[in-house]
Amino acid sequence: MARMEIRPDSQGKVRDIYDLGDRLLMVASDRISAFDYILGDEIPHKGEVLNQISLFWFDLLSDVIGNHVISADIADLPEEFKQYADYLAGRFMIVKKAEMFPVECIVRGYLAGSGLKEYNANGTVCSIPLPEGLVNSSKLPEPIFTPSTKAEIGDHDENVSFEAIVGKIGLDAAKTLRDKTIAVYKKASEHAASRGIIIADTKLEFGVVDGEIILADEVLTPDSSRFWPADLYEPGKSQPSFDKQFIRDWLDAHWDRTGEPPRLPADIIAKTSEKYIQAYETITGQPFVAASASL
Repeated sequence: MARMEIRPDSQGKVRDIYDLGDRLLMVASDRISAFDYILGDEIPHKGEVLNQISLFWFDLLSDVIGNHVISADIADLPEEFKQYADYLAGRFMIVKKAEMFPVECIVRGYLAGSGLKEYNANGTVCSIPLPEGLVNSSKLPEPIFTPSTKAEIGDHDENVSFEAIVGKIGLDAAKTLRDKTIAVYKKASEHAASRGIIIADTKLEFGVVDGEIILADEVLTPDSSRFWPADLYEPGKSQPSFDKQFIRDWLDAHWDRTGEPPRLPADIIAKTSEKYIQAYETITGQPFVAASASL
């Protein structure tokens, strides 16, 4: 297999972005991040799983909102990338160039993570008052929109109010992002429930193409969402999950978050890969068949 020698024009924690002029080539790597660190170990098949789950959701949600996907077909790769087809297969999208909003659009349907910590301290999540008596993993009365700023790699996203988002992008755009985020969550949650999965929360990103607000980047992946098995759901405690919470829990037990994070043991890497594949198979109802190779 030819190793990728074309340098990406930009690089995120997981994705490599190549500028094709009027389009972008987005490639999902097997890198994994936790607590705003890119870890030193990769997770086999992770990038392909993320890409294939996103493609599934983009298609399912297309009647809720348009998206940036043009093609995920090897035949449509630019000629200079075709020599890397055995690596790129299954893990790339050719997408429209969008002017991205500087907002992480987070929707929460259940009380978990930083939301739980704030609720326990103040009875609120992102300053939104919630009923008394909620516990770890409680279902919220209605999904809530809790946006955050987009941080640079190594920095922390910062939860902000809806009013702060209005100040950044204007009232009309802020309302659209809020309403579309919740609409996407509700439709996705209905599908996931039919497959035995609870989507506790998720993070979405939106951009503008030809004056239209569209869904972009990734959508409802184990990297951007909390997926809980419905048959094991029990409020009052942390839930088992199909996402990278498994790695966060291991790091919490073996690292005090000072200095660089430790390397992951082989069994943790293998178990995490299994969880990502399980998420794909459960959500899509299709067996996972690896199409790409690792570098």
